[in-house]
Amino acid sequence: MPLDACIASVPWLIPLLLVLTAWDLAWRGVALWRAGRNAHLVWFICLFIFNTVGILPIIYIFAFSKKKKKR
Repeated sequence: MPLDACIASVPWLIPLLLVLTAWDLAWRGVALWRAGRNAHLVWFICLFIFNTVGILPIIYIFAFSKKKKKR
């Protein structure tokens, strides 16, 4: 089956991919920025390489990106 026929048979596929791409780019951008600012090199590399549709960046932002308070 040609690619054009596949896309025509599933008209919601392209809008879904666009929404998922925008979702991932937004979360990934924030997570990469925070990982860079906090000097978390391993997290930065993992966030840059692995595509998890926003799941890994959300986990990093809410669980690991908090800076520890200095006394």
